Amino acid sequence: MTGSRPGIVNAVTDPFDGALEQVEQLREFYAAAMERAVSKDIGHLDEMCRRLIAAAPMLFVATYSEQGQCDVSPRGGPPGFVTVLDDQHLAIPDATGNRRLDTLENVVASGRAGVIFVIPGRDTTLRVNGRACVTAEPELLERLTPVGKPPHTAIVIETEEVYGHCPKAFVRSKLWDPATWPDTAGLPTPAEVSVAHQRDPNWSVEQEEHRQADALLYRLD
Repeated sequence: MTGSRPGIVNAVTDPFDGALEQVEQLREFYAAAMERAVSKDIGHLDEMCRRLIAAAPMLFVATYSEQGQCDVSPRGGPPGFVTVLDDQHLAIPDATGNRRLDTLENVVASGRAGVIFVIPGRDTTLRVNGRACVTAEPELLERLTPVGKPPHTAIVIETEEVYGHCPKAFVRSKLWDPATWPDTAGLPTPAEVSVAHQRDPNWSVEQEEHRQADALLYRLD
């Protein structure tokens, strides 16, 4: 098979064959960015951003490792769980998780992060990108709204890019319209997915259901 790679099964050609390799090639397929799309980046956290962040119970943080492996992870809590420290810095408290620490390790390794803040029912999001670090300084952690237990650490982002992102993805997906939501009866349950991916023949779906329920009931904080 020409151009085949490990992991490509029953493929006639490698989908990476013929991929664009230069930014100039990519730009041939698109018109120039609108001036408003460029100028909306204010680079700092103004009063508008503070109000949006204070209302956001959910964000997605993107990071990458020293080897360039990418990761996007959700973070959630009560509205206002992310603290704006000043016009250039915000802090995201760590919360109880699976202790893989993918996001935290990536930030320590690369010193960069990108965040999208999501507000339920609102199609427009807020994007913040910049230099980042992980801190365990007690004085800083005391300023944060804990998500369950007091955080062991927090991600601090120094803003370089800050802008409201257009609503088209949310409009197209109709994310907030319950009438468009899929029938979950046709989807694998979280326990079924977990058992399938763990590949442990001695662990059943019923056992996993009990474990997940117990984790949410007793170990969310």
